[in-house]
Amino acid sequence: MALTRRQPHPRPLLLLILMWFPRGSLSLDLIPYTPQITAWNLEGKVTATTFSLEQPRCIFDEHASANDTIWLVVAFSNASRDFQNPQTPAKIPAFPQLLTDGHYMTLPLSLDQLPCEDLTGGSGGVPVLRVGNDVSCYQQPYCNAPLPSQGPYSVKFLVMDAGGPPKAETTWSHPIYLHQGKASSSIDTWPGRRSGCMIVITSILSALAGLLLLAFLAASTMRFSSLWWPEDTHEQLRIGSFMGKRYTTHHIPPSEAATLPVGCEPGLDPLPSLSP
Repeated sequence: MALTRRQPHPRPLLLLILMWFPRGSLSLDLIPYTPQITAWNLEGKVTATTFSLEQPRCIFDEHASANDTIWLVVAFSNASRDFQNPQTPAKIPAFPQLLTDGHYMTLPLSLDQLPCEDLTGGSGGVPVLRVGNDVSCYQQPYCNAPLPSQGPYSVKFLVMDAGGPPKAETTWSHPIYLHQGKASSSIDTWPGRRSGCMIVITSILSALAGLLLLAFLAASTMRFSSLWWPEDTHEQLRIGSFMGKRYTTHHIPPSEAATLPVGCEPGLDPLPSLSP
């Protein structure tokens, strides 16, 4: 009688696979999308504490429902490979864990906040997600606080059910480096970097400041010249080098001169008497 080899039962193998992979990992959809810095030409889209991502519009329509939450996972690039997706909302890492575990989750979004239509035509705004933009949220559970160092950082999006495990995720982004703060000596002051309007405004303000300074100096000179040169000094200067006192001439008014008797006019000898 020929011996037949016994095949292993597939159930223990399935149990080992379930024990090896975390809960929900087998049904996790991988979305072929890589987060990236916005392509819009914006000033400050990468700073010393923030960076701006393009909004993932029309990316999660086939992987998320209206009750799902789309999270942004932020991690140091060298710690992103050790990140494990949280299986419940209570396990979502907050911002302080960035300094201890190297990752955290922030910016929870719903599907209706990422519409497919382009909103830039009507409002003039640019659809971006600014990471590290909130400077006053340290007491909130999922704070989007300023990033503590230059990085590099890697990010990905994670779709989670309202009370269950993750449903879908994107790939990790390429490393994102923040700008280092510039010292005062390295600040560019070359006028060629400034716009034409800025140069015109600066020139006008400088001219007005110069005119105000000249008017102030002229008014100050006229004000203090009266203190340095009294009025009688001007009259003495007109006389010449002679420095004498000024006297007022006294004379007899015409009314008094008319009342004097004949022969008593000033400066005349009295008339001789004709009587014997």
